[in-house]
Amino acid sequence: MVRVGSDTHYTEERPAHDRVIAPFFMASTQVTNHAFAEFIAATGWITLAERREVPGSMVFVMTDGPVDLRDPAQWWRFVPGANWRQPEGPGSDISGRMDHPVVQVSYEDAQAYAQWAGYRLPDEWEWETAARGGLPHCDYCWGDEFSPDGELMA
Repeated sequence: MVRVGSDTHYTEERPAHDRVIAPFFMASTQVTNHAFAEFIAATGWITLAERREVPGSMVFVMTDGPVDLRDPAQWWRFVPGANWRQPEGPGSDISGRMDHPVVQVSYEDAQAYAQWAGYRLPDEWEWETAARGGLPHCDYCWGDEFSPDGELMA
């Protein structure tokens, strides 16, 4: 039995409640660019970012300082041509980053990869259980305190 949800964070996470989670497998590492490239080569899969009407994806843009967190457009921009091979858009590439996690993939792309690899994506409750890092009743994967000893953990 694990606690999922939260009564202290986002409204949509309420109410926190106990839930029985059946044993499940969660990979200990992210899918790398190398592994995703093998999937693409084996299947010919074309990602959603590559086949949209206007091909591209959202790209994180560093801000100069604090911003209004209610407006994600302050740190995310749609970049035409951004995809898993060109994660920051045209002119960027994954050379030298084959062991980095693949980015610019959609849920549909992730499902296709998982099926090809013989896995499945975790459901919401499995993901939350794994993200809590083995601390089933804590607010964060490191415990209940947001900033232990004044140190930001994330």
